[in-house]
Amino acid sequence: MTNWPDLAREIADDVLYPAADSVDADGEIPLSHFEALAAEGFYGLAAPPDFGGPGLGIDDLVAVVETLCGACLATSFTWMQHHGVVAGLASSANHDLRDEYWDGLMDGSVRAGVAFAGAIPRPPLLYARRVDNGYVLDGVAPFVTGWGIVDILQLSARDEFDDSIVHAVVDAVPGQGVSVEELPLIAARGSNTVRMRFDGFEVPDERVSKVVTQEEFTAGQGFGSWLNACMAMGVARRCLTELDERGVDTTGFASEASTVRADLDAALGGRSDLFAARARASELAIRAAAALVTATGSSAAVAGATAERLMREATLTLVAATRPQIRTSLLDRLGGGAGN
Repeated sequence: MTNWPDLAREIADDVLYPAADSVDADGEIPLSHFEALAAEGFYGLAAPPDFGGPGLGIDDLVAVVETLCGACLATSFTWMQHHGVVAGLASSANHDLRDEYWDGLMDGSVRAGVAFAGAIPRPPLLYARRVDNGYVLDGVAPFVTGWGIVDILQLSARDEFDDSIVHAVVDAVPGQGVSVEELPLIAARGSNTVRMRFDGFEVPDERVSKVVTQEEFTAGQGFGSWLNACMAMGVARRCLTELDERGVDTTGFASEASTVRADLDAALGGRSDLFAARARASELAIRAAAALVTATGSSAAVAGATAERLMREATLTLVAATRPQIRTSLLDRLGGGAGN
C-alpha cells in the first residue's frame, strides 16, 4: 500500500525544493517536475476509488498537498488545478467526454486546469448563451493557471438566461473567440497564470461536462476552499523548517500551526468557521515568512533569496483562491477592519 505522504516528501526533497529558487527566478517550471508527480500517480489523487483513485484519507491528503506546496508553490499551484477537472469528469453524465480524457488525466499525460469565472465571482465574469447544439461564451476569466503547461481547461460560465452554471472542457490552445494575456504574478512564477477573454467563443454540446444550479455548485465548494488552505499552511511549515535550520525557536509557531490545522479540519466537518480558519492560515504564513526574513537578515532583501521568495508566496496566499468572507476575516485579523 502506497504511503503517499512519504512519497510526497521524497519528491519535495529530491526534485521540487532544490530547484524552487531557480524556478521562481527563471519563471519556468521544468517538465521533469510534472513528470515526477505523474510517474508516482499524483495526478490521479482526486479520482474516486471506483474510477481508479487511491481513496486517500483526509490526513494523508493534507500532508501531501502541504508538503508539495511548501517545496515549490509554482509547481504545486499548477498541479492542484488538475484535480478539479478529474473530480468534475468523474461525476459527469457525459461519459464520452470523460472517456476521451480519463486515462490521460489519471496518468498525467494529459494535464488540466480550471477557470471558475462564471461560477464564483459576483457578478459573474463569464457568461454562456445557449445556441443550437451548444453555447457561446463571452466575458473574461481573470486568473487561469497553467497556460502552455496544461492540455485542457474546464471553463465554468453562467447561463445568461436561467443563471445555471455550464461546465465545459476545451483544449487549452489559442483559437477563434479567445485571447490570452500573461499576468506577471508576484509569486508562483512559472505557473503561467493568464487572463483569458472570450468573445463569441463556441462550445459544442459534446464538450459540456455538466450544467448545475448555483446551489449545487456552492454545495461542493467547501472542500475546495478547505484544500486551498494547504497553500498557506505549506508555505508556513516551510518557513518553520527554515527557521529551525537557523537556530530559531519555533515552538510557538508550531503550536499555532497545529491549532490552525485543527480548526481547518473542524471546519470541513462543519464544526467551525471555514473562512475564519482560511484567514488564520494565511496570517500565519505571513508572520512565519516575516520571521524568516528577520532571521535571515539583509540577504533576504536581495531578489532570489529563499526567504524573499517565501515572503512573496505567503503574500500570494492572502488573495489566491479566496472568497469575500476570507478577505473580511483577514482584514479584521490584520487590523484593517472589514469595511476597508
